[in-house]
This record gives sequence, structure tokens and C-alpha cells, in this order.
Amino acid sequence: MKALLLENIHPAGIRLLTDRGYEVETLPSALGEDDLIAALDGVDLLGIRSNTMLTPQVFAAAPRLRAVGAFCIGTNQIALDEATRHGVAVFNAPYSNTRSVVELAIGEIIAMARHLTDHNARMHAGEWVKSAKGSHEIRGRSLGIVGYGNIGSQLSVVAESLGMRVLFYDIVDRLALGNARRMESLEELLSEAETISLHVDGRTANRGIWGDREFSMMRPRSLFLNLSRGFVVDTDSLKRHLDSGHIAGAAIDVFPSEPKKNGPGFDNPLRGTPNVILTPHVAGSTEEAQQNIGYFVANKLADYAENGSTVLSVNLPAVQAQRPGARRIMHLHRNVPGVLATINTILAEHGTNIEGQTLATRGQAGYVVLDIAGEVSDAVVAALKAMPEAVRVEVR
Repeated sequence: MKALLLENIHPAGIRLLTDRGYEVETLPSALGEDDLIAALDGVDLLGIRSNTMLTPQVFAAAPRLRAVGAFCIGTNQIALDEATRHGVAVFNAPYSNTRSVVELAIGEIIAMARHLTDHNARMHAGEWVKSAKGSHEIRGRSLGIVGYGNIGSQLSVVAESLGMRVLFYDIVDRLALGNARRMESLEELLSEAETISLHVDGRTANRGIWGDREFSMMRPRSLFLNLSRGFVVDTDSLKRHLDSGHIAGAAIDVFPSEPKKNGPGFDNPLRGTPNVILTPHVAGSTEEAQQNIGYFVANKLADYAENGSTVLSVNLPAVQAQRPGARRIMHLHRNVPGVLATINTILAEHGTNIEGQTLATRGQAGYVVLDIAGEVSDAVVAALKAMPEAVRVEVR
């Protein structure tokens, strides 16, 4: 099988797939829709990061494609419903770069509280200004975390270990870690926290959730961080509140519009604003995180292609499939009543004995993995593929 890896996937991922017998092609950057469709000819596995857009047209034009690996956390660049409809499994790396994001957030909170960017700029300009005015320790100050998932909860633990008082708000009922305190509303959180850090996911409902109203409710001279998604924050509104002095500092790693390649071309209203840290979407970009992501996602792709395992797939039902001792049938289908009975009837009619069977469903998709004693005839495969509910049938 052939794998295509875009956007400088870490060598750990390339090495894992190569060692497991895949033909691997790599490209350093993202591809536009037409170029991507052309490149997917003959490709079974695709690896991307955040700049490659997988549209419905891409999935429709790539019938051989079996799985996509997003070597990052977010999957909003992928048309997941279309991936499911075409029987393409999608995997991501929800945990591998968590620590990297947390460490950057902590570093930026300290940098803003001490005005390090301003001191640095003055020193490079040859100006010596030694003063404690406006500089603060973070110990004893309150951190408000919006979104208490994998990153938000780990940030909570690290911040508390540094002496911060942690408050959090999430629309999902999350268990507080350590001495963190869950707030009943966003308004309550903003009335108490001196620093706000956003860690929400990329769902459509989060688009534009932070604007004038939310900045106005924040405490005067508070700090603001967004290391989650660029489209959740109104950047123009943030600029106005920074210029007025209501917000004392900001650290922004993600933007509504980001360049597709390195080099000149970044433009944003926040450029040149004092005590604002701008980074080019690198919160999770450390050597350690990229190595972990490369290995983790590549392993998920290979396990699915070889064994049919869909554990931690973002769009298909989760089936933990070990390496088969005999032949294995993987049947992805529309989730309607009676499919499993039909599959078993087909196998029985063809004298095919089942050694093991696992079924899971998720939304509109159903997925069954069957271990078979002996060979699987072409007639069995043809009958399974002919089922009106079938989306993809594979035999290993």
C-alpha cells in the first residue's frame, strides 16, 4: 500500500510506515484541492496537518483512499461526514502535544506579567530601563481557563503547582483537578480571573465566541491568551481593548487567516502592539511533540490498514482489533437494523465459519470485524459488497 504524507510530517512517522512495508511519498507543504486530487491517485493512506483542506470533492475523487491521519489535534480541515460516507477512517493526535501547549501558555503568562517583550525590545534598541513598575509574580494570581479538556486540565495542574489560583468554565461537566474551581457561568469566571486562557475545540459553534462583550466583562488590566483556534476570537475587538488599556497584554498563537507557507505574508491588526506576544501557530510545535505525533498517528493508520482497528478514530465506531490469526473481514456500513444478521446469513450460506466477531456503531456508521477460519471466497466478498448498506468491505 502507498502512503502520502504532506506538510513535513516528522521522520518518526515516515520511518514507522516504511518499516511496516508501506511505500511512502512525502511533500513539504499543503496542496490545493486540484493538486491534492491528482496526488491521491493510487494512495491508500494520507497524512496531513492543519493546512490541507480535505473537501467533499477530494473524498469523491479518491475511491482508493482508506484512511487519513491528521498529525495534529484539530480535524476541522476535514469534511468528516464525507469521509465517513466514503468509508475513510480519520485519526488525529488528541494528546501528543498537550504538554508543549501548556508549557508555552505558562511561559507567555510569565512573560506578559513581567513585560518581558517590552524590556527585550528596549534593550535591543539600546535603552536601559530598570523598573519594577507593572511587573508582577504569577504566584497568588487567578487563572481562568475556558475549555477544560486535555490541554485546559493539564494547564490547570501546572499553573496550580506554580501557586496560581485556578478557575475554569466548560459547557461539559468536567471533574476539577487539584484545587481548581469550576465556575457556573462564563460571566462568573470573567468577574474573578486576572488571566484568561482559551482552550476550546474547533467545532463550528465556537466560531466568533469571543468579542467585545467578553472582553468588556474581563477585569481591567487582565491578560488574555488564545492558543486554541484562530476563528474563535474577534481580533479587531482585542486590538481595541489593548489600545484602551482595558486588556494589559495578550498572547496569540492562532489567527483567523494564516499564511499557507513560511516567509513573508503575515498581516494582523495586533502587529506592533505593546505587550502582545504573536507566535506562528507553534504552541504544539516542539521536537518532542512532533515526534510523538508522528509515531502515534502513523501507528493508528497502519493498525487500521492492517488489522481494522479504529480505536480513537474521530469518525468511525471504535473497534479494538488485534492482529488476526486467520483471515479478517472488515465491513463498514450504514447503521441500520439487520445488517449484522445479513452478514452472518451470507457467511453461513457460503459455508464460512466465524472465529470472532466485533460490532460497534457510531451515528450513521456501523463497523463489524470478523475473523474467519480458512479462506474467504470471492463469492463471499462480492455478496458482502453487494449489500445495499455496505460502504466499504476489506479482507486481510
